[in-house]
Order: sequence, then structure tokens, then C-alpha cells
Amino acid sequence: MNVRYNFLTSSLLCASLLTLSGCQMTSILHPSEDVSVNEKAHEPVTDTALNLDELQPVPVEASSTEHESKNAKPVPIDDLWQRIRMKLALDVPDNARVNSQRNWYVSHPEYLERVGKRAEPFLHLIVEEIDRRGMPMEFALLPIVESAFDPFAYSHGSASGVWQFIPSTARHYGLKIDWWYDGRRDVYAATKAALDYLEALHDYFDGNWLHALAAYNSGEGRVAAAIRRNKRKGEPTDFWHLDLPRETRAYVPKLLALADILANTDKYGIVWYPIENQPQLNVIEVPGQIDLARAAEMSELPLETLHRYNSAYNRWATAPDGPHRLLLPQPNASIFESAIKKTDPKDWLSWKRHKIRTGESLLTIAKKYNTSVDVIQSVNDLNGALIRAGDYLLIPVATKDLEQYTLSSNQRRLAKQDKQYGQSKINYDVRSGDTLWDISRAFNVGVRELASWNSMAPGDYLRPGQQLVIWQKGDSSPKSTGILRTIVYQVRSGDSLARIANRFNVTISQIEQWNNISRNRYLQPGQHLTLKVDVVNVNS
Repeated sequence: MNVRYNFLTSSLLCASLLTLSGCQMTSILHPSEDVSVNEKAHEPVTDTALNLDELQPVPVEASSTEHESKNAKPVPIDDLWQRIRMKLALDVPDNARVNSQRNWYVSHPEYLERVGKRAEPFLHLIVEEIDRRGMPMEFALLPIVESAFDPFAYSHGSASGVWQFIPSTARHYGLKIDWWYDGRRDVYAATKAALDYLEALHDYFDGNWLHALAAYNSGEGRVAAAIRRNKRKGEPTDFWHLDLPRETRAYVPKLLALADILANTDKYGIVWYPIENQPQLNVIEVPGQIDLARAAEMSELPLETLHRYNSAYNRWATAPDGPHRLLLPQPNASIFESAIKKTDPKDWLSWKRHKIRTGESLLTIAKKYNTSVDVIQSVNDLNGALIRAGDYLLIPVATKDLEQYTLSSNQRRLAKQDKQYGQSKINYDVRSGDTLWDISRAFNVGVRELASWNSMAPGDYLRPGQQLVIWQKGDSSPKSTGILRTIVYQVRSGDSLARIANRFNVTISQIEQWNNISRNRYLQPGQHLTLKVDVVNVNS
């Protein structure tokens, strides 16, 4: 389908609609409820797909002139889903892949309701940005496919946020990622970056939006290679004929299926969670770093609610070097802006005067106060890491106990680790040289499971001293038949501590302890290891 034709058709339809019914979108601000507690009842969403054959001329009274219709008052579009529906532009083919995805969504209306609640605070700002760029409005539905509109979504491929950026692509499109802030979870910034990326892909693939969508999921190199293969074989190069990964083959149909359901709401019997066609959140640029608890007090919002709207902040405050941007419901934004004008920036953070002790370093001090070395250096005008015992440092600290910042990176991880995934839990301290794969083999669990239990992705790096939880189906205590033997094992070519531990049903830590060795040293073929094993339970 010719995309340019679609946009032209859409423009003509909108022009017709403006003439006949005077439709115009409003820009009134209103407050948004906390998505975690909002239980607003559903209201039917009228299907307003246009049929040119059904449009009738507007009756004109005897006293009217031909110019009066131009002066008619605009009728606002009150429902955001209706606004999206009116600007859908992509062709939805009738094929098995689209039908399969559509059937799943239609049979899971509770999923669409849950997604709608999550989308409510952010969907209008996404629609506005898509509208401003003149892009297909289907892209407003893409975060449903990517993350179910969960700003904290984190996939097995280290992708994060509602738009599911991986770190390298995020940084390429200007999103900052550091200890304090992860721009992938900043819905405001990530939306602009995602649409920039989609536009770049659209240009790269000569104006083909389906190729651009496929590349957003699996990378332009993979899609371009699939197109080249089909060209060499003389086969069609449209998306539906490309040999792509299974996830990508389903990815585009998911978006088109959602668009089709929205375009034909009555046909499929789906009631979309009602969202008003009005901005839900104001964008506030704060002049400096601010404690999120302080910002919550100043805006009269619960701390968790404020942090949910501003999910990019990993810690207890906005990033020292920015951004300091906050998204706040309109009434709270007004309260906050008034409070900001009446306060001194130094009061936006709490401070601690720390006396340096012998043996302390900037790193240990930063960890103690849950801040970063560069913040301490900046506040105290330090050019390097050299500090002296007896001197004092000024340290910015959290206003509340860290446990109260429930959506900070640390607290989300701890909450994940506290959930029960098995009958017994092992607490494991990471040592130098550990990998998730090694640990998973040693404890006979899956890498993805291990990563998920600890709010990580399988490819994430581990830090010495980091604490992991490992869940096991049965009792985590060593099982014994009473047939324990101390054996001497000769290391073979290709052996690793993880492989040996898995074979003999022991842990890497035990092998290290029994042999006074460290896992960051390579094993040598012919080397002898002492093992204390249950000979009945040795893996063959």
C-alpha cells in the first residue's frame, strides 16, 4: 500500500470531517489519577471509522449563507482512542499471522484493559508527538507490543522502558544512562528517541514502514540482509515474504492486529479503557537536582506515585547533572511550581557533614551514603580521589529512609528477590570472575530464571560483592545418602569450575574452599582437585 496515498486520504477525510462536523482536538489540561489505584469503570467507545458513502450534506437553514459552515463551532474529540482511530494509516492484510495475533488480543480483553490503565498517563504525549511529525498513528500502539506500557519493563535482551531500547541504541539516539538516571525509562525522552529511530529506519528502507518496524525489533542489518537474499532469489521483498526471526515475524502482525481491533471496535466487541483526549501530565523543568521525596511533598503527591510518573530516576533524587525534569499531573504541577519559587535550591536536598576516617576512600563513602563519587567531588570541589583522614566532606543524602523510595533501582531489585519462586532460597555473594552462566550451572538452574529472580538480564555483568538469590525446588541444604567420599579429581582439557561443580553436585564456592583456589584463575589440565561428594548423587 502506498503510504503517501494513505496520508493524503487521511487528510481528505479529516478535511471532510471538519467541514461536516467541525471536529477539532482540545488542549485542556486535567489531573491524572494514580494508575496503580485507578479503578475507573469502563464506558463504551464509539466506533467512528468514516464511510464516505454514508456522509450526507449538512442541512442549511433559509437564513444561512454558504460561508456560515466555515464559522461553525468545532466539536471536540473527547476520547483519545477515537483520535488515534481516525488517523490510522497502515494497511492491515487478511493473513494467518495477523489473524492469530488479533484472536489472542480479542480473547484477552482483561489484558487490553490492564494496558490501557498503564497507558493513561503517557498516551496523550505520545499521540501529540506522532501527530506533530505526521507519522502513522499506529505507532501510538507500539508500546503495547513492546512493553505492555510498563515503564519498568526489562527484557532478557537488556532492553528497558516502554519503547524497549537496548543500551547501545538508546545512547546513539541521545538517551543518557548512568547510575542516577536511565533515559530508556523516561517516557518523555524515550518517545522522541523511538520516533527518531523509526523515522531513520523509514528513510533507510526507502519509505517502507513495515520494514522499518521489523528493523526496530531485530535491527536494520538483519532486515536488510533478508531483503538482499530475496532479491538474489528473485522473490518478493515485502515484509510478509522475508525470512526473519520468529519474534520479528510476530512483532509486526501484533501491531497491525491491535490497529485493526481499534479500527473495528464494535465488530470485535472490545471496550477500550477510556482515556480522555487531554494532556495528563505537565512537563516541569526543575533548575537543579531535587530529592524525589522533597518533590513529592512540594507537589502534594505520594512518593511512589511521583516516582511512577518519573520512572527514569534510579535513585532517591534526580540526576546531579540532569535531567531534572519531572512529569506531574496539572494541579500538582501548579502546586509544585509555586513551591519551587518559594524555596532555595539548597533546600531541595538534605546534607550530611562527614568526617573522613583512616582507610576510607571516596568510593566507600559514596556507597555509605548511596550517592556517587562524582557528586561528592563536585560538591566539595575535589579534582581527584585523594582525601585525608580528619578532613570533612559535605554529602547530599536522601531525605527519607531508602526503603521508602520503593521504585528506586535497589528497592525494585530487593522486592523482586523477596518474591518466592521455589521452596528454598539461597543467598549468594558474587565473587570476582563469576558469571550468571557459571552460577546457574553450579546450582542447576536456568540462566534466564536466575537473572529474572534478581531483576537482571542474562547478559548483564556481575560485580564482586553483589548479592543474588537462587531459588531451588526442594530443600537447599545438601542432600546426603550417607555415602560421602573425599576424592581427588584430575582436571581435564575443557574443564571449568562450573562444569566440575555441576557434575559432582557441589558448588563452585565449595571447590574453592576445599582447594584454597580462586575462580578467577584458570584451571590447568592435569591439576588435582579435592572434592567431597555424595557418590550416589554424582551426575553421569
